[in-house]
Amino acid sequence: MASSLLHPLRSNRRNGALADIESTVEDQIETLREEIAALTKLAGKQSRKQGDKVRAQALAGYDDLIARSEDFLTELQNGYLRGTKEVRNTVRKHPMATVGAAAAFGLVLALLARR
Repeated sequence: MASSLLHPLRSNRRNGALADIESTVEDQIETLREEIAALTKLAGKQSRKQGDKVRAQALAGYDDLIARSEDFLTELQNGYLRGTKEVRNTVRKHPMATVGAAAAFGLVLALLARR
């Protein structure tokens, strides 16, 4: 049993009933302290488990995001390569139309720049 703040008072009391009540209260306080310590320990374990669970979910989400990003980047690169091939083929098939389109585009830019 822990040392009591009421111990000096108990030694001065002549009534045994008061000492029994003080002893009972001290025992109850000690029991409550032990229960609070056990609950605190349990809460710590539960929060640690929740933290581990959230960390695992975040890692899984991160890995999924990386995989989807890599897939998207590959699709984007493939689209870019297809586009450049199509532009090259169009320029080779229609060189005069390409030069005319480039000249028209340059003229529009020049007109816009003058304003």
